[in-house]
Amino acid sequence: MLEKGNRANTLHGILLIALFSFAAFYIAEVPVVRRLSFSPLIVGIVLGMLYANSLRNKLPETWVPGIRFCTKQVLRWGIILYGFRLTLTEVAAVGIPAVAVDLIVVVVTILGGVLLGRLLKMDRDTALMTSTGSAICGAAAVLGAEPVVKCEGYKTAIAVSTVVIFGTLSMFLYPVMYRTGILDGLTDTGVAVYTGSTLHEVAHVAGAGNAMDPTDALGIAGTATITKMIRVMLLAPVLVVMGFVLAGRRKSAGGKKEKSKIAVPWFAFGFIGVICLNSLLQYLFGVESVREIPLNGAIEYADTFMLTMAMTALGTETNLAKFKQAGAKPFVLAGLLYVWLLVGGYYVTKYLVGML
Repeated sequence: MLEKGNRANTLHGILLIALFSFAAFYIAEVPVVRRLSFSPLIVGIVLGMLYANSLRNKLPETWVPGIRFCTKQVLRWGIILYGFRLTLTEVAAVGIPAVAVDLIVVVVTILGGVLLGRLLKMDRDTALMTSTGSAICGAAAVLGAEPVVKCEGYKTAIAVSTVVIFGTLSMFLYPVMYRTGILDGLTDTGVAVYTGSTLHEVAHVAGAGNAMDPTDALGIAGTATITKMIRVMLLAPVLVVMGFVLAGRRKSAGGKKEKSKIAVPWFAFGFIGVICLNSLLQYLFGVESVREIPLNGAIEYADTFMLTMAMTALGTETNLAKFKQAGAKPFVLAGLLYVWLLVGGYYVTKYLVGML
């Protein structure tokens, strides 16, 4: 929370991040940036990193607590409010096949990523964060995992960078694959589930889905987005499991093993609670889409701003020296996971959608 007796300086740090976030929202609306489907979150972390590698040393140290407040408390509330974008009705709308494919993709990607990270002799936190971002919902998943993993800010930024690179590549590649007949082995529903269960960001899914089915006449764009949002719902249980796993026996500085306190991500339960509340509101107001629920649009905008603040704050703690320190291994890992999503996800979708 805000430190007592130093609130003015802390607020200065928060205000600095807020100003960067306003700039990120403005830049995200620039036509070129908009066509690339770069959300304010992505623009925010880029701005933060530019600042970190230029004027960061000019920042008064007394402002640092405000920046850390954005990477902790603001982030947690942003993840909780993210639940207002989802409802339980969306799960029923696409049925068992989409849920099954999402579950397999998420579990295999995270476990496979951790295993590959060990084989590559990578830093465990970076491998876990990269795998989580690839498995669930890109930058938002990385942000959600950060308070549970409790890693350094630059590791979070590296994980987000890999998600942005490969997710953006997919956004352009999938429509090409669809137009050239590479995805002809899938039905329209299969293409939608494949897109929603393997692309990284929600924005990437929306961009690819609209490119393949601009009017949603085939149901590809809509079903792909719903499949993606089901994947987002899996963030909460993944964080809970992650919290218990990471609380296992760890080595202390002296080399002895000691039990660490279980870090239960309570904000994950808040995320689930908001989804249930949103489902109830959808029922009470009798609307088909979450966007039709009163004030939902305003809440979503505020939530995006809070997540942008968190991303920007993380960016301000990341300089190029730390990227060099991490090396190429995180991008190699993300590339291997990308191949799995691209190829493995196709065959998993083809089998399950055809069977269920």
